[in-house]
Amino acid sequence: MSKIKLLDELTIQKIAAGEIIERPASVVKELVENSLDAGASNIVIEIMNGGKDYIRVTDDGEGFLEEDLELAFKRHSTSKIEKVDDLLKIVSFGFRGEALSSISAVAKVEVLSKTDGSLSGIQAFVEEGRIKSKKPVGCPKGTTMIVRDLFYNVPVRRNFLKSKSSETAYIDDILYRLALGNTNVAIKYIRDNKVIFYTSKNNDLISNIYNLLGRDFSNNLIEVDFKSKNFNIYGYISNNTFYRGNRKHQYFYVNNRHVKNEIITNIIENKYKSLIPINKFPVYVLFIDIDPSFIDVNIHPTKQEVKFLNQEEINSALDQMLSKALNKNLYIQKVNFDNEDERSNYEELPLLFEKAEINDAKVEIKDKYSDKSFINSPIKTKQYNTEPYVKKEMHTMEKKNFIDESPEDKPKKLLENIRIIGVLFSTYILLEDSIKENFLIIDQHAAHERIMYEKYKKEFKEEKVAIQNLLVPEIIDLSTWEVEFVKMNSNLLKNLGFIVEEFGQNSIILRGVPILFGVPQAKFFFLEILDELKADIQSSYDIKLEKIMKIACSKAIKSGDKINNIEIESLINQLKMVENPYTCPHGRPTIIEISKNDIEKQFKRIV
Repeated sequence: MSKIKLLDELTIQKIAAGEIIERPASVVKELVENSLDAGASNIVIEIMNGGKDYIRVTDDGEGFLEEDLELAFKRHSTSKIEKVDDLLKIVSFGFRGEALSSISAVAKVEVLSKTDGSLSGIQAFVEEGRIKSKKPVGCPKGTTMIVRDLFYNVPVRRNFLKSKSSETAYIDDILYRLALGNTNVAIKYIRDNKVIFYTSKNNDLISNIYNLLGRDFSNNLIEVDFKSKNFNIYGYISNNTFYRGNRKHQYFYVNNRHVKNEIITNIIENKYKSLIPINKFPVYVLFIDIDPSFIDVNIHPTKQEVKFLNQEEINSALDQMLSKALNKNLYIQKVNFDNEDERSNYEELPLLFEKAEINDAKVEIKDKYSDKSFINSPIKTKQYNTEPYVKKEMHTMEKKNFIDESPEDKPKKLLENIRIIGVLFSTYILLEDSIKENFLIIDQHAAHERIMYEKYKKEFKEEKVAIQNLLVPEIIDLSTWEVEFVKMNSNLLKNLGFIVEEFGQNSIILRGVPILFGVPQAKFFFLEILDELKADIQSSYDIKLEKIMKIACSKAIKSGDKINNIEIESLINQLKMVENPYTCPHGRPTIIEISKNDIEKQFKRIV
């Protein structure tokens, strides 16, 4: 008897559903993306119990015809493509025709839908991929999808779901990303009968960022824009004073779809090396608009990853755009006495809504941290009619002038009118800027690290590192493979300032060493560099910044070193001349600033 059998259709559907529908958040994502593809301008999402028991997505899109509804829940039924060539020009969020089939295979689904030209809508109940019943019903134009009892017929899958709070967090993340990426659609999110957020369809990205992620997030962003023949890159990136401990707030969109691309992530994060602390991550909301023929979104079952056919061209453009923007927008770290501003972005949202004034005409959200107000449509947690809201749109945030001075002038002007007050704890240089009425504190070690880092980096790139020949060469014993490594990288080591030759089978002789600020380094310095360079290095210019950081640290002024006023003045003058005087090579601040206004607040001179 044959061991190989054809699976029945229901089993096939459940297996396919397992690839697409991993958890309640997967259902929410697929349904909201269907609403976007249907041309909706208003979408309402409601969930209960982390989406395990109840998910409702209502839109004012084009709706289903009755004959289309019969096909919508069958596998590989789609209105997005017709033939294989269409895969090369996909502009919709979905195109495989698997979402509704997969959802209905593992949950109980209710559909209410009406097209613009129909006299009435249709209500249908679907289970295990088949329509159980349907009837005419009165409803507004658009579609409502209600999903109940997810995985009711696959108890093992339901048992593997996480807690309510964890599943809710997955849904939150999905909806924040969808809302950020679609500024032309009003999206309202209701969780356990409480409105979590809603956005306007005013097509203004910075207002959307403010509304969803808060003031602190939006106030520390730099606007970027790059246009080319084949694609456009635009959006916002964080400045050097704003970062996070994880990648949660890195939002990247291709043709408005939130996706992942490891190459893009690495390029962006490498640009922030030495600008923000180690193990911290930049935040950004970036978009690429590109001809669909240049991308392949079909490399991941849930379409979360994307591959560019012109990746190198995009890499070069992104690198150029980021360098220009960051070089012009470096800032001093400001001390913030208001601890409430330090709360996480998501936690800030309910507090904004607590100050909302609600009536039948409008909701006015008053920013608790500023004088700005935002006008939006009314919040009615039990209203699912998605006919257009009130006509008054959210007030658009006034865009700030991100680039106010040239990068060459900023540090010079910054330290132009300062008076040295003294040194605190033999580490922190205290300065007064009487013109701007600011109190500045410089970390002498961090500042000197930056100066030495840029000096050595410049000498290295120009292959002008000062070398001192040793009167008595150093013989260094190494392993056989280390000797081979030194031989293969002799030119690289020379550019770093080391003259080495092979000396016997397991030794090398060190004849010359770099002079860093007049201080010759010897054997221990060479071994330290050798340990750092045991990696995949293609050329002398591929040295990772961390390597040079460590070199700069080794001879910088330390915390506790006593320096006099002449040395302080020299340090400040040198700091004014570097490209980035605001952070040390590790990304820690070299200078912090406290305004007179903030000091007076702490002494209750002003309220």
